[in-house]
Amino acid sequence: MTKVKLTLLILNAVWLLAVSEVSYGRHAAIIIDADNGNVLHEVEATQSWYPASLTKLMTLYMTFDALKAGQIQLQDSLTASTHAAQQPNSKLGLRRGEHLTVEDAILAIITRSANDASVVLAEYLADTEENFAADMTAKAHSLGMYNTHFMNATGLPNNWQVTTPRDMAVLAWKAQRNFPEYYHYFAAHSFNFKGTELRGINKFTANYPGAEGMKTGFTCGSGFNLIGAAHQNGKHLIGVVMGGMTSKERYQLMMQKMDASFANLTSFDPVRNINTMSTNSAGTPPYQLDCGNGAVTRSIPSTHQVSYTPRHKNISHIKTTARGLNTVHAGTLTRAKAAIKPTNKNKALANAVRQAKVTIKPAGKLPAKSKNFHKAKADIKAAGKIKNVQRVALH
Repeated sequence: MTKVKLTLLILNAVWLLAVSEVSYGRHAAIIIDADNGNVLHEVEATQSWYPASLTKLMTLYMTFDALKAGQIQLQDSLTASTHAAQQPNSKLGLRRGEHLTVEDAILAIITRSANDASVVLAEYLADTEENFAADMTAKAHSLGMYNTHFMNATGLPNNWQVTTPRDMAVLAWKAQRNFPEYYHYFAAHSFNFKGTELRGINKFTANYPGAEGMKTGFTCGSGFNLIGAAHQNGKHLIGVVMGGMTSKERYQLMMQKMDASFANLTSFDPVRNINTMSTNSAGTPPYQLDCGNGAVTRSIPSTHQVSYTPRHKNISHIKTTARGLNTVHAGTLTRAKAAIKPTNKNKALANAVRQAKVTIKPAGKLPAKSKNFHKAKADIKAAGKIKNVQRVALH
């Protein structure tokens, strides 16, 4: 009887893994053995994807790195800036000048995916979120995340903020190995902030047997993302799923792939390791869901010219002289630059600013297709008016 039950369990796990590849929409994923980095399962693991709030795992990595180096302490008091207080949901709802500790910010990010807490940490560590994003990218490349580039500390939509499942698995693996003294924070189900108990939103951490936690993420561009870590019977796994069509689907995909990997039912190649996987085929990230504003780029305000060439081939060179603009259409920005005649530097700059004010308009508002969306107000001045730009959520 025991053998029959075991056989049925094995057949069920095999069936679930096979069905997950057929019945679900396009997604990208990877499962690795956290003890040695061997790749147990992968689907388009080196495909470029929008990270959404998986970005915050790097924000946490940078924080843990600073803690370990003694540059900051868990009980250091942080102060919310105007920029931090203006972040859209998900957030704690910090007001300008409000205080919280480094530990509070860590727990707020892990349990609530708090954008305002992420920006407070970024500004504490690097003075500005823009500086912090550059540091995040440099750290990512030093860890071997060659197809990853960050533009902000939160994962809010930006066409040039990209990663791959393989790169995110590397980050999760490094966080687990390099910061064992802080790793336990990922398992938090809730935390108390100023007398209020705030419950976590990660259903994998709450429900999967042996779950150690990690991070969720969601935008219209990315779909529903998830990084999960778990242990069973002495075996430790790390998984990344990107592009779930619903929140439920990302959890189902992760749990099915984890189940099959724990049961040793995946097509394991002993030669394939996350450190030796090819990183040459990232391509262009898909826009996963039929919601939001696919043509819009949302970035942090810049006070100087930005110029960056990504590591992967299919993302074009970024160069903009429009200053302090939060949201612009790529085509509009091209038209604005085309209108600038290079007579001399001062005149060109004046023309650029004048043209930008006249030409660049915020994108129209599209209806949300998901109940998980939260309305974000991006105050963008155009021809003397302020409009709401898009709906975002990063659960």
